[in-house]
Amino acid sequence: MQYDHILIRYGEMSLKGKNRKHFVAKLYENVKSKLQSFPDIKIKRNRDRMYILLNGEDPQPIMDQIKDVFGIQSFSLAVKVNSTEEEIKAGALFALTKPENVKTFKVSVRRVNKNFPINSQDMNRVIGGHLLRNTEGYQVDVHQPDMEIMVEIRRDGTYITSEKIKGAGGLPVGTTGKSLLLLSGGIDSPVAGYLTMKRGVEIEAIHFHSPPYTSERSKQKVLELAQKLTRFGNKVRVHIVPFTKLQQSLYRQIPEEYGMTVMRRLMLRISEHVAEREDILSFTTGESLGQVASQTMESMNAINEVTNYPIIRPLVAMDKLDIIELSKKIDTYEISIRPYEDCCTVFVPSQPKTRPTREKINELEAKVDFTQELEETLENIETLEFREEHSEQENEFSDLL
Repeated sequence: MQYDHILIRYGEMSLKGKNRKHFVAKLYENVKSKLQSFPDIKIKRNRDRMYILLNGEDPQPIMDQIKDVFGIQSFSLAVKVNSTEEEIKAGALFALTKPENVKTFKVSVRRVNKNFPINSQDMNRVIGGHLLRNTEGYQVDVHQPDMEIMVEIRRDGTYITSEKIKGAGGLPVGTTGKSLLLLSGGIDSPVAGYLTMKRGVEIEAIHFHSPPYTSERSKQKVLELAQKLTRFGNKVRVHIVPFTKLQQSLYRQIPEEYGMTVMRRLMLRISEHVAEREDILSFTTGESLGQVASQTMESMNAINEVTNYPIIRPLVAMDKLDIIELSKKIDTYEISIRPYEDCCTVFVPSQPKTRPTREKINELEAKVDFTQELEETLENIETLEFREEHSEQENEFSDLL
């Protein structure tokens, strides 16, 4: 006997009522895409479980892949047997005797197939007794066992597992709309993108690039971050905005201390054009309250004025150290700390205004006409698409590393 399935549990998706079918279908699509390099496996789904038939494949690389798929609450290696008492006993014995350092156990039977003649409580006793009679050194502990033998009796057979591995949680990417992530290249914005995807949101990214003040290495850094995020969402499109002329014009005509606020408002205006073109309904930013001058309550109030689009700020109440820990977990930290400047760090005023007012910003902007630079900028936006594990764009820029 050997483990021949991976059993996937949905978690939060189970609460979606009439929309559950749509969520399950999207999760199935995402899992299938994630595991496309395993052509021999078969994936089957129903309303509350998904099953991967291994067909002889090594389960560990498959489990390593699905642990990043949002919408999966937990998963387990499982052995499938026919729903007869004798085969279920044999499967439970296999599940118990496999691991080392296990002294106590309990049995948890879930009888989904109500036609099975023995109810769940009686099956717990039947299986538990069988395990005690056919092993040595084990005891039953129903409160804090070293191992839980989980038995699910279903119409198509019985699945037996002994270890529950925590999944990524959240909702399947693509079930709750699309958002445009303002991706700067720093630590925060990739983490914001990750957390937004965890709530089922598909993301595209927009990056503001200001050569020669920002280098190709700075651009490459952002593209690598986008590539990293495909691990969680399969694909990420990146819109590269040539920001140099607009930024130069801004800092010639706007008082230095207000430059940061006006720049952020211009970014949102450009982002609105991209969002409208790409049918995107919100923005996502890596803003964390009080972190820098543009992230005070007053600054965010003044910046928000130029858009009616919802702005998702998943980091707004997080501490910096917590954000850094999360960036390490999703493997973006080492890229983010590379010391290449971005457009937010060039032309930095020595004393940026931390409490700008909408009235003052509107007064300053009324004296400047950015129309020509904005139109030229919008006409020259470059869009690249990244997909997990294969990216022509990554190869194109790899020589810059």
